[in-house]
Amino acid sequence: MAGAVGGTGGSGWTWRPVARDPLLARAFHSCTELRGRFYLVGGLLAGGAREPSSDMVVFDPAEGQAVRVGARGGPRRSHHDAALVGGRWLCVVGGWDGSRRLATVSALDTERGVWEAWTAVPGSCPPAGLSSHTCTRLSDRELRVAGREGGTRTQRRYGSIYTLRLDPGARTYCYKEEGYHTVSRSGHCAALLQSPGPHPGHQLLLFGGCNSAEPEVAGHWSHGKIKEEPPVAPRLMEQLASLVSSGQGSRQGPRGLRHHSCSVVGPFAVLFGGETLTRARDTICNDLYIYDTRKSPSLWFHFPCADHGLKRVGHRTCLWNDQLYLVGGFGEDGRTASPQLSCFGCQAPLFLPKAVEASDYLRSAAQHAGS
Repeated sequence: MAGAVGGTGGSGWTWRPVARDPLLARAFHSCTELRGRFYLVGGLLAGGAREPSSDMVVFDPAEGQAVRVGARGGPRRSHHDAALVGGRWLCVVGGWDGSRRLATVSALDTERGVWEAWTAVPGSCPPAGLSSHTCTRLSDRELRVAGREGGTRTQRRYGSIYTLRLDPGARTYCYKEEGYHTVSRSGHCAALLQSPGPHPGHQLLLFGGCNSAEPEVAGHWSHGKIKEEPPVAPRLMEQLASLVSSGQGSRQGPRGLRHHSCSVVGPFAVLFGGETLTRARDTICNDLYIYDTRKSPSLWFHFPCADHGLKRVGHRTCLWNDQLYLVGGFGEDGRTASPQLSCFGCQAPLFLPKAVEASDYLRSAAQHAGS
């Protein structure tokens, strides 16, 4: 099957379809890579759905296999975020459960295939309720949570920043509100990047979720403070460097974008799709934005797309094996979830759905975990 080619005027970047399965059709879900598999949790299965899904689907990109896993006690969530802890627990933080916004933590023990509701410790200061927020790993047991709290009637005019500490042994968590705030944002993305310039370190940048076109710093750490090791993707980094140096992208950042995706690839933050707040019609986007931090000041590069079939909102991108995958999301009508999984620059064939039993998956996962 021919790849879907993005770009007008021959910009040459490509999302290539590599799999298609109805189990992948969802939006406002989470997608987390663990041991070469993508864990999709919850989300909305159709536009206008009142209640989010409670199911979990595991996709193996090497084999093109998707399976719904019936882990006990799965949380009903959408507009949440998820992070891996201890190489074993998939922690789902906050989100919408169909009736209210939560700040709780539910964790999947991937070795036992069981969901657990972790407990807040005394002294924890949780947000009023989170949805369309971000959770960024600072270390194996510490996340930085950013985003607007509460519903439309209770939300503040600013966004709060929280540090969330997780203790897998005790099955507990603790929120601590930081002493500074950001612009009120919802549906934004976050990227932990090395700081450009003469003073090395890391900074957490927030993109979109409001009318501002510029990223906002939600944390800064000096050299050596952040131990988190990003995935190694040398070939993809080379592709992105070649793309931004081709002269085919405009020096323009996204303005008024929300519910887009973001993945960090070395010194680049790669943003795709989303919903624009700058126009009343045709709001679902298929644009690629690359934020290049190799030099100071950092630079934006914008690459438009001619293929309306790639318009996405509420989707995710996931980095694995030096390749970037586009998973789920609603399409151009904002209501129909895409069953297609695409890859940036992949040469892989298109996989069709295969019948895989959950018991087969759990057996394979347990063997992989023990190896």
